[in-house]
Formats: sequence, structure tokens, C-alpha cells
Amino acid sequence: MTSPPGKASLSELPPLTPGPYRSRLSFVALIATFGGLLFGYDSGVINGALLPMSEDLGLTALTEGVVTSSLLFGAAVGAMLGGRLADSLGRKRTINLLAIGFVVGTLTCVFSPGFMVMVIGRVILGMAVGAASSVVPVFLAELAPHEIRGSLAGRNEVMVAVGALAAFVMNAIIGNVWGEVHGVWRIMLAVAVAPALVLLFGMMRVPESPRWLVAHGRVDEAREVLNTIRPPDRAAAETEQIAQIAEEERQRHVSGLSAIFTNKWLVRILLVGIGVAVFQQLTGINTIVYYGQTVLIESGFSSSAALVANVVPGVIGVVGSIASLFMMERINRRTMFMLGYGLITVCHVLIGSASMLLPAGNPIRPYVILVLVVAFVGCMQTFLNVATWVILSEIFPLHMRGAAIGISVLCMWIANGLLGLFFPSLVEGIGLTGSFFTLAVFNLIALIFVIRTLPETRGRTLESVEEDVTSGEIYAKSRRRG
Repeated sequence: MTSPPGKASLSELPPLTPGPYRSRLSFVALIATFGGLLFGYDSGVINGALLPMSEDLGLTALTEGVVTSSLLFGAAVGAMLGGRLADSLGRKRTINLLAIGFVVGTLTCVFSPGFMVMVIGRVILGMAVGAASSVVPVFLAELAPHEIRGSLAGRNEVMVAVGALAAFVMNAIIGNVWGEVHGVWRIMLAVAVAPALVLLFGMMRVPESPRWLVAHGRVDEAREVLNTIRPPDRAAAETEQIAQIAEEERQRHVSGLSAIFTNKWLVRILLVGIGVAVFQQLTGINTIVYYGQTVLIESGFSSSAALVANVVPGVIGVVGSIASLFMMERINRRTMFMLGYGLITVCHVLIGSASMLLPAGNPIRPYVILVLVVAFVGCMQTFLNVATWVILSEIFPLHMRGAAIGISVLCMWIANGLLGLFFPSLVEGIGLTGSFFTLAVFNLIALIFVIRTLPETRGRTLESVEEDVTSGEIYAKSRRRG
């Protein structure tokens, strides 16, 4: 596809050169990704806090599932609302609002006197988590130069992994040092207040997305923002390119979700986004985040040993996420997804086989299953977690980006919530063997899905991706690139 006359195309953009804008861009990314850190911590802290919380609050197996999944269903609502708010209020203001939600939700949980207040606090936290999961990756992608967009937007998922690891480590330390203290779980939950305050006050020094500003007619402000995070000549060229695409959308009267159903290619890209989001959850990664201690106890570890062993997958998750950042600008997105789902399918088959072939009481059973769980987490974080959030932030046109990623992440959190609610019952009913064989089938289906439908976006500006998504040309290019 050729660009219209006078259009600033990808080849016409001046190259990135060294300068102070790089440190400014890194600072902005660091602050924004505290939303990802809170996403990881608040999702993972329940792993170690649930058992002492159950004893103090008198929870049953059912109410344990409700406490765990209430955050997830709250996140589904937050993802949808976050996307719409990000389109109307701006990316920065929305992140400020969710930072307040993190503080309020955390304090509600910490001082909860019983089950109902705990559920309310977890829902508030979930709404903040869901909004963070849909808005922060878009914010980073819209700020990043296309040359490093994958690695910059992917930093959010690294912080999610860091947050989950921090939750596992704090649970292990607090649980083993103050495990006999009444209400020890309240201390585990309270730790999240500190990063929430960093996010709230740090965002005061962060600019708005230049693409959102252009979409709302504030071109001069967008140019000022880009001048702080790009070389001057590059900032001017990018502002022109973004403004031209936004003007074309206005002339076509293209706006929001209402425009999707008039274009079969936009319907298709929304379905692709939903599929990518849901299949990420059907890997089963969050069964390890939420119920890792339960899985390890089921494999043969004692309760205290499982709490410590649980840190190992967390460490591997961070290492894998960092490795993924290195790979994002060197390996095609489609290749990452195909490797990820293929390897995870193998890991699930091996975990199910080990659980079946090594009976309970076998001394090597817990260690074999731990190694295989670590391999699964490593494959997931290296090839899929970062890539999933990056591709969701890239594939949607600007006029539908916030709403479309909100819908996709809404579906993701619903899938996440259903797994969180029913996974303990699944393990109880069909054991580790049947549970992981079931997950293997889901991941095989996901592999076929990405081979047939996922477009390639690496190395392209968001504006060029938008043009080809709207026309359907991106699918032909993806097939040619493999």
C-alpha cells in the first residue's frame, strides 16, 4: 500500500539520535508501570494471604473462591470502564484515578472486619487492576517510538511479574517471621499502599499521550509533549503523521465502536484482540499466581515449604519477562506467539503426565512438578505475557483503541475470573492430571488460532498498522512475513 501524497510515511521519519529525551521517556515509562506492579502484587498477594485470612474471617471453600475471584470480576468491569475513560478523559487522568482506586481498595481490604467488606475491597482493587491492564500498555505504546515500542510497552508486563514476585517474597518473609501474629494477612495486603502512592504522585510529572491529544484537536500540546521525548526533527515529523491520520478519520466520520460494524476488517481485528486476550488466560498462568501454594501442596510439599517454593516461579517469571523485552525488537510477534503456545502445550502435558505417573507420597513427585511448573512459567513469561500486552496495544486503530482494548481485556478478566473461581473445584474433581491435560487442549487450540489470524506489527508505526488494519492489507502482509 502506498501513502497518499504529502503523507509522512515510515521511511520519511528521521532516525532516533542520542539525547536527553531517552532518559525522560524511561522516567515516564517507570512511573506508569507502577500500575503494572500493583496489578501483579494485588493479584499475587492472595496466594499467601488466603490461608490465614480464611482462619481469621471464617471463610469456607466457596467464600475463599469468592474472595479470590471478586478481584478478577471487578477487573473485568475496570478494564471496560478504563478503556472508555481513557478515550474520553485521557490516558494520564485515567491512570491518576486508578491510583486512587488502588489506595482505597487496599485500605478497605486491610481493615476489613469480615467477608462482605473484604469482597467490596477486592472489587475496588479489581477495578483498578483491570483499568491498569487496559490503559497502561496503550499509554506506553502511544508514547514510544516505533523502533522500541515493543520493548517499552513490554516493560509494563515486566513490572507485573516484579509485582507478583514481590507479593510471593513478602508473603514468604511475613508468613515465616510473623506467621503466628493474629491478622498477619493484613500486613501482606498493606504493603501495596506504598507503590500506589508512588503511582499517584509520580503521574503528576508525566505528560498526556500525544496521540490522544491529537485525536482531541490539541495538536500544539501533542507537539510539545513529543519534543520532550523525541529529537526535535523527529517530533515534528511524527506530529504531522499522527495529525494526518486523525484528520482522515474525522473526514470519514470514523469514531469509536460505532464505526467497527461498518468495516469487516475492524470487526475481525476486534475478534482477534478478544481471542488473544482470552487465550492468554487459558494458558493457566494465573492458576499458579493465585493458587500456586495449593498446587504445590497438592504435589507433595508441606504448607510452609510450598510458601517458599512458590517464590521460584516468581523469580523465573521476572527473568523470562526481561528476556522477552530483549526479544521483542528482534523476533516477529507471530513467531513469539507460536513458540509460546507450542512450548506451553508441551509443559502442560508433562505436568499432567508427572502427576499421573508419580503417585502421592513419591519423594521426587513435588520436585519434578515444581521444575515443570517453573518451565511453564518461564515459557509463558518469555514468549507470551509481554507479547500479548504489546500486540493488544498495537493492533487497534486510534479511534477505537481505548474501547477495543477495554473489550478485549474485559473478556480476558472474565476468563481469568472463571478460572480463579473454579480451579480449586477442578483440581478437587479431576486432580492435577486432568486439570493440566485440559489446559493443554486449550493451548493447542490457541496455537492454531494465532497461526491463522494474528497479524504482524513489529517494526511499524501505529499509523501504518492502522491503515493496513482498516483495509485488511495487514493480513496479507503477515502471511508474507510468516
